[in-house]
Amino acid sequence: MAEQSAHQNVTFPSAGQDAHGYLAKPATGSGPGVIVIQEWWGLTDHIRDVADRLAAEGFVALAPDLYGGWITHDGDEAAEMMQKLPEEEGARLLAGAVDYLLGLEEVTSSKVSAIGFCMGGGFVLALAAQQGDRIAAAVPFYGVGQGVPESFAGVRAAIQGHYATEDTSFPVDQARAQEQQIRDESGAEVTYYYYEAPHAFHNDGNPQGNYRPEAARLAWERAIGFLRGKTN
Repeated sequence: MAEQSAHQNVTFPSAGQDAHGYLAKPATGSGPGVIVIQEWWGLTDHIRDVADRLAAEGFVALAPDLYGGWITHDGDEAAEMMQKLPEEEGARLLAGAVDYLLGLEEVTSSKVSAIGFCMGGGFVLALAAQQGDRIAAAVPFYGVGQGVPESFAGVRAAIQGHYATEDTSFPVDQARAQEQQIRDESGAEVTYYYYEAPHAFHNDGNPQGNYRPEAARLAWERAIGFLRGKTN
């Protein structure tokens, strides 16, 4: 009988400090590595659930805590915390997460992939630009905020983006321009999908009520298939 998937809080070195995160492993005990990057709310139960769902799909998923344990459900507080996290600092912490994940014997892939939401979607792109060919695939969901890099020249990962046509935080014309910028500057494989939905449509615990079940289901199916095909 297969064991149940396991999850635990972990500590790992990053940029000369101890960083923390949530690690979820599949029932098989091993699989390709994926980093899950939080929204501006912090490392919430929803992000932990995303890691658990990835583990159920056969991945070893690590969700780093970019806020050092701080969580909010207030939009103004979340915006303030995001502003206090410069791209460089967040990317350095995430680089430590890449090292940690690749060092686990349970991780069977020679590269890791990354998936992130809202602020985390921006940091997914920053991580891909920073880490080059150590990232196999990057999946930003409506990436906004401090994490979005100015240049995508360092990106070597395949990119699959999920963006919303009713997103007032990151209007769809900006998303389309970003899609083309990544393609032009990196030469990487880039596919963006656009959904008739508002920002944060994937988050079924979103305090702002933007969850859209059908768009979320379709985007998740596409993301899982993409990650399976790219992370090995």
